[in-house]
Amino acid sequence: MKKLCLLICLSLGFTATVNAAGDAEAGKNKSATCAACHGADGNSAVDMYPKLAGQHSEYIIKQLHEFRAASKSNGEEGRNDPVMNGMAAALSDQDIEDLAAYFSSQKAKPGATPENVIEVGRRLFQGGNSERGITACSACHGPRGNGMGLAKFPDISGQHSTYVKAQLEKFREGTRHNDPNGMMRDMAKHLSDKDIDILSKYVGGLH
Repeated sequence: MKKLCLLICLSLGFTATVNAAGDAEAGKNKSATCAACHGADGNSAVDMYPKLAGQHSEYIIKQLHEFRAASKSNGEEGRNDPVMNGMAAALSDQDIEDLAAYFSSQKAKPGATPENVIEVGRRLFQGGNSERGITACSACHGPRGNGMGLAKFPDISGQHSTYVKAQLEKFREGTRHNDPNGMMRDMAKHLSDKDIDILSKYVGGLH
């Protein structure tokens, strides 16, 4: 699994280009609707909605394209979400580029990790569990959870634990399936409820 992740990272790193088409100022003007859930600067106040501030623009672009695809295919393609499908349906490619440029340029507010999950969370995040088939999260997201923009691996550092927990559960259940080569689904199917709770809380304090 780690080798597969590395190969994908390397291949994307050699072929992808940094997004330069988005206009952050235009994105700010277009972000009023997004602010209701994600906050004006991408730092959502409600923990069920993800922080977008500081997220890799490539990842934001990917997700918005996939929400839009889901809206046009009744959820058969892309990433299906009853709220975001409608939000993304009318977005043009330029809108998506501009919004990504804006939110990626904002500074994420730090989160915190509960004291009682720091050690066990670090072991699971950085080392996984080979006996149970759990790949280390750091293999793709990095030791500080910063992800990799060119590979479209998200920055999960400081993300809301409620949101992370929900996404890990969706990957485990297979109801979210827009992960490259099923990597997240393959990892998440080995996670227990306790593992998910620990990991979702642990990443909140990574910076």
